[in-house]
Amino acid sequence: MKTICRIVIGLLCCLGITISGNAQKNKKQDLPAIKNVKQSDRQFWVQTLYKISYPVIHHLAAGTLKKMMPVQKGDHYHLVAEEVTYLEAIGRTMAGIAPWLETGPKDSSEEGLLRTRLNNELLIGLSNAVDPDNPDYLNFEKGNQAIVDAAYIAHAFLRAPNTIWQPLDSITKSRFIQKFKSLRNRSPYYNNWLLFAALTETFLMSIGEEYDPARIEFALRKMKEWYIGDGWYKDGEKFSIDYYNSFVIHPMLVDILKERNKLGLTSKDELDLAYKRMVRYSEFLERNISPEGTFPLYGRSVTYRSGVFQALAQVALMQKLPEHIKPGQVRAALTAVLKNLFQGSQNFDKNNWLILGFNGNQSNLADHYTSTGSLYMATLAFLPLGLPASSPFWSDPSADWSAKKAWSGNEIHKDYKVDY
Repeated sequence: MKTICRIVIGLLCCLGITISGNAQKNKKQDLPAIKNVKQSDRQFWVQTLYKISYPVIHHLAAGTLKKMMPVQKGDHYHLVAEEVTYLEAIGRTMAGIAPWLETGPKDSSEEGLLRTRLNNELLIGLSNAVDPDNPDYLNFEKGNQAIVDAAYIAHAFLRAPNTIWQPLDSITKSRFIQKFKSLRNRSPYYNNWLLFAALTETFLMSIGEEYDPARIEFALRKMKEWYIGDGWYKDGEKFSIDYYNSFVIHPMLVDILKERNKLGLTSKDELDLAYKRMVRYSEFLERNISPEGTFPLYGRSVTYRSGVFQALAQVALMQKLPEHIKPGQVRAALTAVLKNLFQGSQNFDKNNWLILGFNGNQSNLADHYTSTGSLYMATLAFLPLGLPASSPFWSDPSADWSAKKAWSGNEIHKDYKVDY
């Protein structure tokens, strides 16, 4: 194990990268600058995702995450933050950056160097996360919250098997497998949490490990019951207006069914229906983006910021946008949102950690389960970075999105409900 770590650290040094020194000091990390005078949308996305995720990944690799990550909590926080917030930060960050890391061979471009740096440090960090002798050893054993954030780690492994899962050494892999299986002594809550338990088991299934089919099948059965139409699922027995169809339900449900379909456990018709419902829901998200690049705040977990748009981002990543929603308009709309949230410094502290709030330090908006680590759901809007720069999402000209067209008096696609 130590030999492997030394080899990886040597590779980092060849790139002029270290995981000590600055990591031991609580100071702002220097971000490699993209030299172009005028940034493309993709360059802005890359630098923004890197800025958000680098402190989390870098300090985990250095074994200093628990030492350096500030821990803010909501006013009525009810968990033991030190037992959950670090796993939250890692799992959620990983799930957002995974498609970008999986984009293919590393290259010497400015984007490629950033991606290589983050990927190499993440591999070291994942070894640290499950090493009992490391100061950043993460808690999977205490409390129910681990069910949630183990699922985001598993989701990242599914999204980037070639760059995050496969390169791990055998000891680290076996430790993660054991950690995932250890969650079976706890029951998920009777809502979207069923999908967290199912997603972790789905990952185990995908790598040929022993898994619990009951946790998967129960979640799928409840999702069928909780579908209420027009692309919306209830989050449990009662319907509520919030963004959990995007934070959790559509992305995880689709990916569970996709993995089962590969093994012949889910029919193509069932998978296609889940896709259609997710695409329909993504239409609502696109229409929610105002001409100015803002969006309505309703329901819980609004401190997850851009994570609100995970379902739209994943539909774009899958290249399944409906015909009347062009890739260039989704890119333009999401870019406007991301610039409103992250182009300034209002949502970061002096060391580039996310702060508790929506668009500033607004701790009153935090829920009773929200701490600093929770905020890294924001990375989930960046999934389209998993598409190559040559794809229509990145290469098509920018276009006005639905609300911008409507409020400018231009033609817009007329919206109707769907019956599937």
